[in-house]
Amino acid sequence: MRMIPNYELHDGNVIPLLGFGTYKLNGAQGVISVDAAINNGYRLLDSAFNYENEGAVGEAVRRSPVPREQLFITSKLPGRHHKYDEALATIQESLYRSGLDYFDLYLIHWPNPKQGHYVEAWQALIQAQKFGLVKSIGVSNFLPEHIDRLIAETGVTPAVDQVELHPYWSQPDVVRYNNDHHILTQAWSPLGRANAVLQEPVIQEIATRHNKSVAQTILRWELQLGVGVIPKANSIHHQLTNLDIFDFELSTDEIKRISALDRPDGMNKNQDPREYEEF
Repeated sequence: MRMIPNYELHDGNVIPLLGFGTYKLNGAQGVISVDAAINNGYRLLDSAFNYENEGAVGEAVRRSPVPREQLFITSKLPGRHHKYDEALATIQESLYRSGLDYFDLYLIHWPNPKQGHYVEAWQALIQAQKFGLVKSIGVSNFLPEHIDRLIAETGVTPAVDQVELHPYWSQPDVVRYNNDHHILTQAWSPLGRANAVLQEPVIQEIATRHNKSVAQTILRWELQLGVGVIPKANSIHHQLTNLDIFDFELSTDEIKRISALDRPDGMNKNQDPREYEEF
């Protein structure tokens, strides 16, 4: 069994630094993939209301011999339900869909700032935590300006900020802000959705030096930046190789060389949280 390191959140709860992304893993095949991930050693499973697979994740959890308390399940609030009462009902609905008694982490999926309801949604997450529906609360795709407003208006700091992060879009300012506020940065699309970053000669050279794949090298780079990662992998091979990143370490120079690949246009789909909205 591979030992995935844990991170203690500022609320005292503990989260694995490497988890399993479940986007587009739906239905019976989704259950099979998630069940395999658990069997292969993953303990953090990342889902969302909008992935329409909370039921599949919950079914995989029920099928697994791993006790529920040893698993860490995340879900996320969709933009169309940011209003307080709707947000609370949606969290409850997420639990009903999954068949779980609680989520370990629940996030606001996007700030949708033009709608102006994300503080209201955050107040609902705070209440859901008090009710015991969720253990930790956080945000996804939030920039420092959005988090500043949450803290100013509620006094509660998110435990996690899940953002797009990979060598072409490494968001050093966001990571620095989150570190300063004791917020764990967690990377979605940590491998750049298998785009050209996997062909980068710099990363290929570093990977060869360590006898690792490009994907393993990228995941290791992110972990050494202090960032959690949630790669998705359909195949057993990729599930296992993504876990096999704890027996080597990148040098300071290697980390800098990969970080230097950052681009001003490095977002996968130009989903700028200041403008982009997802409902």
